[in-house]
Amino acid sequence: MRIALAQINPTVGDLAGNCRKILDFIGHAKAAAAQLVVFPELSIIGYPPKDLLLKPQFIEDNLRALRLIAARVTGIDVIVGYAERNTAPVGRPLHNAVAVLREGKIISRHFKTLLPTYDVFDESRYFEPGSPQPGQNLVRIGDTLAGLSICEDLWNDERMIARRLYHQNPIADLHRAGAQVMINTSASPFVVGKHEFRVKLFTSQVKQFGQPLIYVNQVGGNDELVFDGCSVVIGADGQIIAQASDFEEQLLIADLPDGGGAAAGGNIYQPAGGIESIHKALVLGLRDYVRKCGFKSVVLGLSGGIDSAVTAALAVAALGSDKVVGVSMPSRFSSDHSITDAQKLAENLKIQFHIVPIKQLHDAYEQTLAVPFAACKPDVTEENLQARIRGALLMAFSNKFNHLLLTTGNKSEIAVGYCTLYGDMCGGLAVISDVPKTTIWELSRWINQHAGQELIPESSIVKVPSAELRPNQTDQDSLPPYPLLDAILYRYVEEEKGVGQIISEGFDEQTVLKVVKLIDRSEYKRRQAAPGIKVTSRAFGFGRRMPIAQNYLQVIPKRGEASPASEENLIAGWGYEPRKD
Repeated sequence: MRIALAQINPTVGDLAGNCRKILDFIGHAKAAAAQLVVFPELSIIGYPPKDLLLKPQFIEDNLRALRLIAARVTGIDVIVGYAERNTAPVGRPLHNAVAVLREGKIISRHFKTLLPTYDVFDESRYFEPGSPQPGQNLVRIGDTLAGLSICEDLWNDERMIARRLYHQNPIADLHRAGAQVMINTSASPFVVGKHEFRVKLFTSQVKQFGQPLIYVNQVGGNDELVFDGCSVVIGADGQIIAQASDFEEQLLIADLPDGGGAAAGGNIYQPAGGIESIHKALVLGLRDYVRKCGFKSVVLGLSGGIDSAVTAALAVAALGSDKVVGVSMPSRFSSDHSITDAQKLAENLKIQFHIVPIKQLHDAYEQTLAVPFAACKPDVTEENLQARIRGALLMAFSNKFNHLLLTTGNKSEIAVGYCTLYGDMCGGLAVISDVPKTTIWELSRWINQHAGQELIPESSIVKVPSAELRPNQTDQDSLPPYPLLDAILYRYVEEEKGVGQIISEGFDEQTVLKVVKLIDRSEYKRRQAAPGIKVTSRAFGFGRRMPIAQNYLQVIPKRGEASPASEENLIAGWGYEPRKD
């Protein structure tokens, strides 16, 4: 049996465009003499559709689209994802479903069993789980009995998952029901290192049950999420026999003997890993966000520093030099190298470049506020005026020329609130908001190495980071060194470790308390930030739902004690003070 894996890039809600794409891939699969073509999860409507699923007309239109596609299917079987109504009198109103199409008809419908509700997933908000009866998800394709599953259904292997979230293992159930080949349609978002774990997980289950696996994943960027594709066919012996490319659409062809025996070949593409995979994800996420939101070009502020330089380089890689505009906005505190480094970057990237000084505007603001501020000493207020002037100017470029404004703050800064609301946080997309500062440096080196030339000026990479909002300012005046900050940030945000745990790993107590306090009290800023592109396991955004108005006091043991000595100490909450805004 020849199977085509249609790794497509759908746009959420674009039913007409997604239908055209699906029909086009069906045509190519037929031309390749495939007997079956498989599409990703919810491929008709795109993933994640979020509260579009609450609109009855949207559901009706998606069902109409399914019927339209089915009517045009001849000479090949098709498995496609969509949203189905739940006809039972109780439960959520919808099912996350796939339909099997054959010769103009919908021959069967199959529902997702395991519904994720962690991180960026909230499927129980919309969907009712499918029947636990495994026979419900079996379908005969030619002489082969295939077991159908949808994304999360494949992620409950008791031998590979540290804490299983579900009591049921749909893949084991399909095996017991007699499936000869497993087919999984997915929309699995990218996280650095995730594909390597996927392969281990899938291989483990293939070896356990002795049946080949066809895994088809969505590709492309939708809002904060990037889907890396990497669709794969694993033979019954656990060997990869066909592997799709990462971060691009592809129709992958693989041959399986009827009856589901060992696979007989296909193309094997080696996906990128590490820093290269992060670069690919950011480029694709940026490109699709701009394209799917209807923009043609972007604008960003160029400070001469590493963050704006990396953001500009990513924008050029995603859109081309002619679609990127850089603006330098020097103040009375800007160093000469800030302007020259920004200009050099613009020349290297061949992007349009403007210099718009802000000294006169800053002077005017201070003069305007001189009387009401007369009794106050200058402080961060005057510093932030500069950032807010720059934000307003960049928004003017965005309005006048219909550019999407890109913000340039990294994860380390955003975590601790080292950013200005309505200033450098202004924009429509926070490209590197999930990239820690230490990774930004690594990314800049990779960009230059991959280009074979110094796109990002070396001076921007090696200079001491500074916001340049006051004389001789550096980031480390306010923050720990970035390698230390990122190490604490990773443990507190991504690993969810408590203060006491982090300190026990050898970190200075006062430094940990300071960083954690800054992270917690900056939630109100992050809630108002532009959406960012997720590349780590725990990104700021809709996958991390922390309260703003909260005063959880983290209790840490006294020195020499393994735990708080008494419940009274828990109430006292020593070692950590509530925030005072």
